Amino acid sequence: MLTTDNKQINGSTLKASSNKSDATALLKADHKLVDGLFKEFEATKSDKKKKQLVDQICKELTIHAQVEEEIFYPAVQKALKDHEMVPEAIVEHASLKELIAKVKGVEPDGDMYDANVKVMSEYVKHHVKEEEKEMFPEAKDTKLDMVELGAKMLERKQQLSQEYA
Repeated sequence: MLTTDNKQINGSTLKASSNKSDATALLKADHKLVDGLFKEFEATKSDKKKKQLVDQICKELTIHAQVEEEIFYPAVQKALKDHEMVPEAIVEHASLKELIAKVKGVEPDGDMYDANVKVMSEYVKHHVKEEEKEMFPEAKDTKLDMVELGAKMLERKQQLSQEYA
C-alpha cells in the first residue's frame, strides 16, 4: 500500500519525513549492529557464543553487501557518475566475502579463527568509515530520493533475510 506521505512495506510504515527510512540511515543502522556484534565477539570466551555471533555477523554482512550491490551502489554510481568510490567498495565486498567464507559455519578452533574474525572486523570498520565519511555525504548531495531508495532496500533486505533463514 502506497500513500503520498507513507510507504507500507511488510506491515511497517515508513514516513517520508523519517530518517529511519533514508537509505544511508538504514545502512548506518546495519553498520552499528555489526559493530556491536564484533564487540560482543571480542568480549566472549565461549566457543558456542562465538559461533552464534559469527553466524549472525556473516548473515548481516552478506545481506547488507547484497542490498548495497543490487540497489544502493548502482543508484549512487549513476547519480555521481562515479568511476572510483563504488568500484572500490565492490572490490572491498569481494575481499570481505572471502573472509566470511573462512569463518562461516566453521567451529571456533582457537587463535586462527579469532584472528580471521578480528581481521574481518577491522576490514569492515575501514569500509564503513569510507562509506560514511565519503560515499554517503556525496550521495546525499545528489538528486537521489534517499527515502524511496531506502524503501526499496528495506524491502529487499527483508526478502533476503527470509531466504537466508
